[in-house]
Amino acid sequence: MEFDAKPFIVEAKATLKARADVKQAFADCRSAIMRDVDAIQTDHQKGQRVIPEIAFSAILDETVRPTQIADIRKRGCAIIRGVFDQAQATDWNAELGTYITQNNYLEKATEKAGIDKYFSALDAGQPQIYGLYWSRPQIQARQAESMAITKRFLNHLYDVRAPMGPEFDPDNDFAYADRTRRRQPGDTTLGLSPHMDSGSYERWCDPVYQTIYGSIFDGAFDAFDPWKAAYRTQVREYASPAVCSMFRTFQGWTALTTQGPGDGTLSLLPIANSIGYLLLRALQNDVADDDLCGAEPGRALGASPDWHAEILDGLITIPTVEPGDTVWWHPDVIHSVADEHAGNDYANVIYVGASPVCAKNEAYARKQAEAFLAGRSAPDFAAEDYEINFRNRATVDDLTELGRRQMCLL
Repeated sequence: MEFDAKPFIVEAKATLKARADVKQAFADCRSAIMRDVDAIQTDHQKGQRVIPEIAFSAILDETVRPTQIADIRKRGCAIIRGVFDQAQATDWNAELGTYITQNNYLEKATEKAGIDKYFSALDAGQPQIYGLYWSRPQIQARQAESMAITKRFLNHLYDVRAPMGPEFDPDNDFAYADRTRRRQPGDTTLGLSPHMDSGSYERWCDPVYQTIYGSIFDGAFDAFDPWKAAYRTQVREYASPAVCSMFRTFQGWTALTTQGPGDGTLSLLPIANSIGYLLLRALQNDVADDDLCGAEPGRALGASPDWHAEILDGLITIPTVEPGDTVWWHPDVIHSVADEHAGNDYANVIYVGASPVCAKNEAYARKQAEAFLAGRSAPDFAAEDYEINFRNRATVDDLTELGRRQMCLL
């Protein structure tokens, strides 16, 4: 039986509307966000870099400047360059291609097309996001010491203080097995409209999310701090294939090929607190009582031209990145993927997010470890299970000590 969220939406909206003058709250929030959008457009038109960029070597040497950290906190995203050597990332790209070919992945994926409904508007033809989790390159990227150092830096951007002690351990991470994207030149099937992950209708209906966004719902948008970690590991997402049930401080990916504007890759709305606009927009009188501007259980939270057009003017395509560079964005940051890859070469990435140690993530990591040992799809994703009999799938023997710890296999 399909879940009917409408009664819960009606109840949640009534509760939230009683907390503050939501019309005035939205006007205040809108004014602040639109100033940021205007500034982003102005800087971008001048050719200035809007998305923060730092070198991995600066993290390693502890020479990242306070102004750079403040910029990441403001923008909610960052490009960290040189986390891996270009040669290493290029070799991974080639090895992944061999893994796909020798195991006839494309033929098998065609037979199972349509199982994953998270991005329901995607064309079900030849895939550009591959339901693979356990190739050796993916394992090696997740367990690399340079990746651990990068995620440690990112996790420490959060204030982890919480009523019952630290919300998570910023120094240690569990691996989150995600997929890989291999987008061929000319592809027009992978466009993803602007959205957020990590919860859709839950952001209004879940009591914990209501606490996290309390200052927004109380009409005090200026008091909202997207970097306060308190309660964030305690939210509950509606279970659905491809809905992440781990807490990620950052979503992210590692480039395996050169890609940038025109190459069908990522765009970001670099405003860390833009969630306030979406939350309050849905509480306005022109939105039906049982509607949250189209938010649905088990789907990405869309930012649509129908409801949020003016802030989408701030979407910026990432600048060109090279193999071994990484891109990261806060779970409240709106992002999208271009409708068309107009470049000349593949735009390939390995998805690797930052998922720090906490009780919620450990519970998932233990289920994930069982899937790894059997070669099944990661638990958050559609049970396509391609890799059970794949040749050259990674095994426990391919894990380092760090990798075993990150996979709860020590």
